[in-house]
Amino acid sequence: MIVNTELENKGNLTPTKIIHFKKDVDTLYFSAENDVVLQLTVLRDSVLRFRYTTTGTFENDFSYAITKYASTGYNHLEIEEFEDHYKITTSKLICHISKDNMGVKIYDAKDNVLINEDEVGFHWEESYQYGGNIVKMSKVSRDGESYYGLGDKPSHLNLKGKRFQNWVTDSYAYGKDTDPIYKSIPFYTGLHNKKAYGIFFDNSFRSFFDFAHERRNITSFWAEGGEMNYYFFYGPKMTEVVESYTDLTGKPHLLPPLWALGFHQCKWSYYPESKVKEVTSKFRDLKIPCDAIYLDIDYMEGFRCFTWNKEYFPDPKRMVKELAADGFKTVAIIDPGIKIDKDYAVFQEALEKDYFCKRADGPYMKGKVWPGECYFPDYTNPEVREWWSGLFKELIEDIGVKGVWNDMNEPAVMEVPNKTFPDDVRHDYDGNRCSHRKAHNIYGMQMARATYQGLKKFAYPKRPFVITRSAYSGTQRYTSTWTGDNVATWEHLWIANVQAQRMAMSGFSFAGSDIGGFAEQPQGELFTRWIQLGIFHPFFRVHSSGDHGDQEPWTFGKEVTDIVRKFIEIRYQLLPYLYTAFWKYVEDGTPILNSLVLYDQEDVQTHYRTDEFVFGNHILACPILEQNAKGRRMYFPIGKWYNFWNDDVQKGGRELWVDSDLDSMPIFVKEGAIIPKYPIQQYVGEKNIETVVLDVYYKEGKEQSLLFDDAHDGYDYTKGRYSLRTFKLTGKPNELIIQQHKEGKFEAGYETFELKIHGLPFEITEIQVDNVIIPLDRIETNGISTMPILKEFTELHLIGA
Repeated sequence: MIVNTELENKGNLTPTKIIHFKKDVDTLYFSAENDVVLQLTVLRDSVLRFRYTTTGTFENDFSYAITKYASTGYNHLEIEEFEDHYKITTSKLICHISKDNMGVKIYDAKDNVLINEDEVGFHWEESYQYGGNIVKMSKVSRDGESYYGLGDKPSHLNLKGKRFQNWVTDSYAYGKDTDPIYKSIPFYTGLHNKKAYGIFFDNSFRSFFDFAHERRNITSFWAEGGEMNYYFFYGPKMTEVVESYTDLTGKPHLLPPLWALGFHQCKWSYYPESKVKEVTSKFRDLKIPCDAIYLDIDYMEGFRCFTWNKEYFPDPKRMVKELAADGFKTVAIIDPGIKIDKDYAVFQEALEKDYFCKRADGPYMKGKVWPGECYFPDYTNPEVREWWSGLFKELIEDIGVKGVWNDMNEPAVMEVPNKTFPDDVRHDYDGNRCSHRKAHNIYGMQMARATYQGLKKFAYPKRPFVITRSAYSGTQRYTSTWTGDNVATWEHLWIANVQAQRMAMSGFSFAGSDIGGFAEQPQGELFTRWIQLGIFHPFFRVHSSGDHGDQEPWTFGKEVTDIVRKFIEIRYQLLPYLYTAFWKYVEDGTPILNSLVLYDQEDVQTHYRTDEFVFGNHILACPILEQNAKGRRMYFPIGKWYNFWNDDVQKGGRELWVDSDLDSMPIFVKEGAIIPKYPIQQYVGEKNIETVVLDVYYKEGKEQSLLFDDAHDGYDYTKGRYSLRTFKLTGKPNELIIQQHKEGKFEAGYETFELKIHGLPFEITEIQVDNVIIPLDRIETNGISTMPILKEFTELHLIGA
């Protein structure tokens, strides 16, 4: 046999010398002798796109990750040619492209400091197994450089020294450092010398990231197919990087309905109807606030999606209506696997219309999931998405289900080694036909998208609420998420905290974990500590597998029940604060949860902290993560922080011990903050809110706070019917001034605020509201000065002796 080894020995290939340059409006083309072309697009002053081809021509430019609403445009662009490089200058960045090898160096345009540079830069290896290329990028990693992001990786927040892969995977009972798990978010933020930048590698094939793991001073990323196509974002603040990435891949299309930010109770599974009613009644009897009850796969007839088990739920429409009358919104699960059953209408229709995924040589992709043998819709086909969205009419419009939970959409397949489809399954990919190697990481995203479109259509005029387990970059446009099948252990409490923070810094703030753990059974102490953490996660749900016993708040005894109730009540009081933070996320892409490094990157002490985080912009929280703990040491960022429980003030920039028995948790409020609070409700909308409390925390200096409000559901806020109140606080040694500015057409039902002023360092001798002196008896002082004030005030002066 004659063996030709020439192909085998090519190894890594690199661009050769640049021989041609062309500019086309905002896009620059650099062509090398060996047919490599670098397409550099200037999207914004601080956002550059680098796209490479090795053949001289580019494939169709298509991505599920990039939103059509992304911001573009810049103020300045200058291109200069030098002997050894091209220089591209915007108002924020200077980019050098080497003429020898297309190597990239990026500098801050203001101070000319190097931000990021290629090592080998773009290189590739031909893939003889599949065809196409394995595309690679290596960059220099500097001493002291830190890395953050990549979605829900259950590892230390700082990724330095670690390696990861992106291949969404059904990871039941995963552990610390398990990789990969449920999501593929190939975006990270680098931080060095107080300057932050981001890189989003928009490639949906299986990809890998190495943060100075294999080689100490090299960071690299590569994929098993597709293009080397990445976006570079410059801050220099980390929050600016995350906001730019979120702008590019999409902010949530809509605010969630306010009830979706309440407490949710779930189990695999609540059935029959009498069990559902027993659980919901107990919440109301014990006065534990709750807004949503979930139906897992057992509500279906033989696990067939869009059906009901008539034995368990003889009249689902009546049941859902009765639950709604008691304040409970019903959320139902829908999986992608469609049971092969000729008498099942959904299967029949999809088969007739040829909507199921097929193998390379023609047969349908068959796999075992909960219903048994199933076929799977190809959600990458727009016609299939439209059909799928139409299937929700009965569930949402007729029966009245308020939310849908997409599970198993990695897609998970049982009893096969790779837990998913074979590589040869074919997908439409919106007309860019491809194999499952390319479509795998976006399959769950496109299912969630189609589900969202269905709910948007049939829940109208209310807002849709969708949850997904699997996600790719951009999925945050359509849906919330949770971190998958975790375990009832203290380690998993730590993991849940880190994952929620990491999701927020990866553009996906609407996230939470299965509180208490999905697998195994928590003790009461662990459940309590998890609830305490969960009140600060935008998605706030208890969920467990039924195999391990009950996991409702009352199943751990009276002490735990009372503490859990207290903390869920705090969540409900903080709903206007969270809703405002969510509005900032939808408006500007601002993360709802801020790891300390995201909150204050200037302080090097924050770069390796994992436990503490800032909720919104003004509340510092730190969960208790160890059994039998009576407190813990925690780090306080720069500034002054009021103890939420007793108003003691701590100075930041240091680590301190904080007492925290089981009925408490370290929670602190930033000085100068104004925190809006609702009265405790058993569910959103239970009460007509007549007064909103404003907790004012005195500061000598200035601070700004916001309060966003609207009808809490529906679309009117998109037409200007919202209320945005800006509170500007100015504190002096013997004076406190609060100025209010309101914009928007919405008028809330309440007429007054109740101001509670914490830490006032002087005795009040005069009160002025809008330049009118108010009698001193309007204010009550019992440790905290309290006074009512009409909501439309513009300026409040408290004057001391």
